[in-house]
Amino acid sequence: MPYFPASGRHLCRLCRLPSSVSLRRHAHYKPQKQPPPPSPPTPPKPPQKPVSFTLHDQTWQDPYSWMSSLNDKVAMRHMDVYMEQEEKYTEAFMFGTDRLQAKLQSEMASRMTSELSTPPLRWGPWLYYRRVEEGKQYPVLCRRLASLNEEFISHKSPSAGFDYTSGKRIEQKLLDYNKEAERFGGYAYEEQSEVSPDHRFVAYTMYDKDNDYFKLSVRDLNFGSLCDKPQADRVSNLAWAMEGRALLYTVTDHNKRPYRIYCSMIVSNEEDIMIFEEADDNIYVNIRHTKDFHYVTVNMFSTKYSKVFLINGADPLSGMTLVWECEGQAHCIIEHHQGYLYLFTDAAKDGQVVDYHYLLQTPVEDLSSPMKWEVMTVFIDDKDLIIEDVDFSDTHLLLIIREGRKLRICSVPLPLRNEMGAVHLKDANPNFLPLPNYVSQISLGTNYDFYSLTMRFTVSSPVVPDAVVDYNLSNGKWNIIQQQNLLHERTRVLYGTSNSMEKSSVSNSSDYLNDVNSEDCNLWNDLSEFYACEYYDVSSHDGIKVPLTIVYSKKNKKENQNAGLLHGHGAYGELLDKRWRSELKSLLDRGWVIAYADVRGGGGGGKKWHHDGRSTGKHNSIKDYISCAKFLVEKEIVQENKLAGWGYSAGGLLVAAAINSCPHLFRAAILKVPFLDPSNTLVYPILPLTAADYEEFGYPGDIEDFQAIQKYCPYNNIQKDVPYPAVLVTSSFNTRFGVWEAAKWVARVRERTLYDPKRPILLNLTTDIVEENRYLQCKESALETAFLIKVMDS
Repeated sequence: MPYFPASGRHLCRLCRLPSSVSLRRHAHYKPQKQPPPPSPPTPPKPPQKPVSFTLHDQTWQDPYSWMSSLNDKVAMRHMDVYMEQEEKYTEAFMFGTDRLQAKLQSEMASRMTSELSTPPLRWGPWLYYRRVEEGKQYPVLCRRLASLNEEFISHKSPSAGFDYTSGKRIEQKLLDYNKEAERFGGYAYEEQSEVSPDHRFVAYTMYDKDNDYFKLSVRDLNFGSLCDKPQADRVSNLAWAMEGRALLYTVTDHNKRPYRIYCSMIVSNEEDIMIFEEADDNIYVNIRHTKDFHYVTVNMFSTKYSKVFLINGADPLSGMTLVWECEGQAHCIIEHHQGYLYLFTDAAKDGQVVDYHYLLQTPVEDLSSPMKWEVMTVFIDDKDLIIEDVDFSDTHLLLIIREGRKLRICSVPLPLRNEMGAVHLKDANPNFLPLPNYVSQISLGTNYDFYSLTMRFTVSSPVVPDAVVDYNLSNGKWNIIQQQNLLHERTRVLYGTSNSMEKSSVSNSSDYLNDVNSEDCNLWNDLSEFYACEYYDVSSHDGIKVPLTIVYSKKNKKENQNAGLLHGHGAYGELLDKRWRSELKSLLDRGWVIAYADVRGGGGGGKKWHHDGRSTGKHNSIKDYISCAKFLVEKEIVQENKLAGWGYSAGGLLVAAAINSCPHLFRAAILKVPFLDPSNTLVYPILPLTAADYEEFGYPGDIEDFQAIQKYCPYNNIQKDVPYPAVLVTSSFNTRFGVWEAAKWVARVRERTLYDPKRPILLNLTTDIVEENRYLQCKESALETAFLIKVMDS
């Protein structure tokens, strides 16, 4: 179940004074002279200790390599001093923005979702949900019998699971993450949790930050106590078997490669049994159970091949059966439905790489030949309707489909028996749901209950707050069960009741339009009445069209006078996050344009779009981003010299590399926990890297990949003696890419470029994982926004 962060309700209280106190203060207010602004602060200069590296007959020096010497106590003491200097420098530059930051933080806090409970998820007789208790930082996993509370939608009915009519408590607290924080040094971060199919146990993994791994625990839900076994370290995957009496889990090696599978009989005293071990360091192992718990699937993959095995869920010690294999690394998900296996994959067909996913099926009894799948395609390939994702229930198949830029979602009745061969999707009686305009992502929910008639998913858009939707597969009715409403003058009750459409539109035509009428837009809490969303196709350096999305306030946008913030990611085939983010409203309402560049290397454009922007093609991602930046300025969407870049993690590499190529194009940038030194990190990794990392950024052992890395590496290609934009780099001691990545880049930019006190290079560090603390999220967003406003106004 997804982690639900703490509520921002208390933050709102801290940010607002009682009206009586406020009036008294204003009554006795006397203007005071502002203190004179301090002289421009001097940026820190960490010591240089050059170290030489050689590979492929090429030698280079790294003057700040000592920052990554984690086992050198002297170096780490120098690092501590340097970090303190960076903190003071950031504070000095941001002097005079305290009121602005407080105002921004108050704005952002007031927009935080105030719900104290996740939408309840029905599974069998139970409703599962997480809620936050007042004054607590972390949530509690709870459940209640659906028969006792059929109308339960949110935390408001009834409060904390107490039925005042009967005087009985109808809620069970299953897992208190505040107590888990006590077990794990004051910090609670869960990666996985799985309730057993008999609803008796919950298996979950918690992050042990002292040892940097996830620890497995199993809790008995009848008594609330921890089970004696299994309690394993370095666990990456879980799967229940034998109707909840056995738990399978995978364990990683010290390089974080999943390589062993264990089976634990929960109610016995026997030692856990290792049922598989992969000795090849290049092969990774993952497990999951099919939704009906009949099988556990074992995925083994490397860059050379992908294989899927089945384990009988009723007898997990009976061995593994190979059911699918293909060349190269492919996405392979297997589900079981009434004697048939369905495979959702993007593996090559007839030796030819395909740019999309497709669905295959085969009877379970025909598993003697894995290649039997080849003649059992479910749907005829249609380049205009690309299947992005699938989910199964006992009665229906749910499909997320991309048609050009439009995302659609439909259900198809099961079973599908294609004795006559593959069919067109339109001939399978699909039932399409009407969606709001500009949908950027549809995310399937957990949907644990295979036999439920309800499927849950989340709809995201740049101009629609995330809507959690329950869709009834039998009658086509859909309900928005949770969504934030930002427009108080048009407030709708979203918690405690739900918005519904009596039925979805039904279409068998490929000409079906996603558009909904204005009445439906109101149901979706569509903000396009106030904020415009526009699409553009931007020509890149090689003529490829790059999708560009822009959002702006209809009220506050001015012709050729707007500052702009351009987001980019372009890695791992991941979709760029274009959801409505309430913290960006503070910029939109101040006349900023928010833009999103879907560059190559990211998702949404098929496998080729991803591959064309990785490794030796990484320069395509960077040039795509630069092309979008130039387009915004040339078309006067953003005023010249008022464009900022924004990148997270691998997106930080993208933006930093673009700045190296065209520093004059940007006035500012925000780099969040960025990957900035692939040249050294890929050759001499400090932290374990995966095969996916090397596939994405290149194998330095390959001379072509190595040369490409050297060319795009942000740390190695900083221009000398030219002015750079102002950059705020944020990092954390708990980030996957170490703090030294950010610290080294910041030091080297200052060393090489022309110093301008109005365009500083700042480093802001946090000791916590900001994403798991809504107060820190709000505080950091306010700092970043204040930085952008200050730089643009200077």
